[in-house]
Amino acid sequence: ESVEVITNPSAKFDASGGTAGILNIVLKKNRRVGYSGNVRANVDTRGRFGGGGDINIRQNKVNFFLNGMLNQRKTISSGLTERTTFSNGSQILFDQNDRSSGTGQFGFLRGGIDYFIDNRNTLTLNGTFSQGKMSPDMVSDLYTDSLSNSTLYPLLYQHRASNSAFRFRNRAAQLSYKHNFPKASHELTADITYNKSRNNRTSNITTDTYDMPGPVYMNTYRQEQIGSGNNELIVFQTDYSNPISEKSKIEMGARTSIRTVENEDQFYFQLPNGELKPGTFTTYNSTDKVYAAYATFSNRINKFGYQLGLRAESSDYSATVPTRNQSFSINFPVSLFPSVFLSQKVSDDQELQLNYSRRINRPNFWQLTPFIDSSDYLNINVGNPGLEPEFTNSLELSYSKTFKNRDNFLASVYFKNTTNLITRFQKRDTVISKEGLINTFINADRSYVTGLELTSRNKITKWWDLTSNANFFTAQVDVPGQEEQDPFPSFFIKLNNSFKLPKNFSLQISGDYQSKIVSSPGGGGGGRGGHMFGGGGNTAAQGYIRPNYGVDAAVRFEFLKEKRGSLSLNINDIFRTRLYDAHSEVLPYFVQDIQRRRDPQVMRLNFNWRFGKFDASLFKRKNTRADNNVNMDAPGF
Repeated sequence: ESVEVITNPSAKFDASGGTAGILNIVLKKNRRVGYSGNVRANVDTRGRFGGGGDINIRQNKVNFFLNGMLNQRKTISSGLTERTTFSNGSQILFDQNDRSSGTGQFGFLRGGIDYFIDNRNTLTLNGTFSQGKMSPDMVSDLYTDSLSNSTLYPLLYQHRASNSAFRFRNRAAQLSYKHNFPKASHELTADITYNKSRNNRTSNITTDTYDMPGPVYMNTYRQEQIGSGNNELIVFQTDYSNPISEKSKIEMGARTSIRTVENEDQFYFQLPNGELKPGTFTTYNSTDKVYAAYATFSNRINKFGYQLGLRAESSDYSATVPTRNQSFSINFPVSLFPSVFLSQKVSDDQELQLNYSRRINRPNFWQLTPFIDSSDYLNINVGNPGLEPEFTNSLELSYSKTFKNRDNFLASVYFKNTTNLITRFQKRDTVISKEGLINTFINADRSYVTGLELTSRNKITKWWDLTSNANFFTAQVDVPGQEEQDPFPSFFIKLNNSFKLPKNFSLQISGDYQSKIVSSPGGGGGGRGGHMFGGGGNTAAQGYIRPNYGVDAAVRFEFLKEKRGSLSLNINDIFRTRLYDAHSEVLPYFVQDIQRRRDPQVMRLNFNWRFGKFDASLFKRKNTRADNNVNMDAPGF
């Protein structure tokens, strides 16, 4: 029914999420007797096929819905790593070239019913089932050279082949109840959700080593890892909303989530005779519980409006490692998350808004797990069970104006300050790593992001719409024991052009440019945080991401009566310019540059057909409460 982009969420929403915003999707219920749905299919230049469909049927007090999809997946990527390590008086140069591809498929099925008990009470039951698999393969060429100690680190060339397989299955069910009171928008909702998933994974790595400059074959070394995991999540939630007058409203609610994880991994290594011998076997079980309650009050006095909110959350995390006789627990006490939203209408077409909120980002399973992953001896990873949650205070001032031709302009100044920022970190450890460095996670002292964002939507002509977005910001991360990195200005610009062409054709061209940014405030980029401006799993607090840009395009043709059918052709990264290019360093031990490119210049052809008919006589029953507002683009989910 609607999509809300919330850059600074109120106390009503989960406090977790750190610096990221929320995309709130409000689903629409179909209340007319009849049926509606759509069928879709797609194919791309990688030979990947996909398809799916939705259907919604309403009769009397029952609304039935079903949707499903099946998509094939194939990814192609390449990478380059250049590293210089300073260890024991030696300067070791390391180059790695990667070429990887992955094939797989993903299927999803969701169905359920709405039962309208009466005009005030609705009961909904739905279930989902999804299953998928992915088989990534990677070939790497590795060159290692020591400029000062060729005995300890001789000139070597290694050819490594990695073959993996990952399968997962997920099942979920939800029971929801909604009660509408006689007063409009006065309602009570309650939900219980159960989710269970299982995964199996295998990984085989074969490394052939050659002495250079020959090359002279030296040996072959094989590794294997077999693992599995189970995940269960139960969520209870209730929300209450009461408009106590035409201009004021109170909302309150509570939520409890309980997640349990069971994980086990068996590692194998090669003996001198070539046989694989079982090595480390580890199991890891954890339980994560979060309890929350909130209340908000909103009111409007003439042209001034405000909303005051307070959310309270507490959580505890416990884990055991049975194979090592280890256990630990982390109890996060009750934390308060206030939010304040103020708005002032300057005129009928202009408004000022000021808002503040406090949020939390708790460490996840992979960041906390104490396992040492040494499958790649050049990139050893280990979690940190001592991580603490990070807290973010966000402040935002915005101005919006709507013009007579329905053009609009939005300007926002924002500031986000995060304490105990959770960030990827490379630290010195000569016991675990031959290279002397391992990848882990730490709590940085603090980080901040401040900036100005400008967004404008303009109707240039009757056939051309332009949406522009520019974000200018600066960010800094303070890491304990590291030299403070000087902040520098950064920016992100995106332009989206939509053209209406003759004969039911339309064209869309979009381009974006990201300047140099600090690599890790908010988990992968500057600006408003999140992965909004790039980044990824290789980011660390001690570095930056170099500039990159890209252009995408799509053309669409609509046909049939009421334009119920459509064909669209789109291509991403037309000029093959999107490149993740990151620099990191841990002086005086380590300097590294990483480049990654994934799935450039992929073309995809999409087909979509909407259908439906709303007529009470279809089911030989008459519904006098039919709602005539039907959106054929949103068939009742």
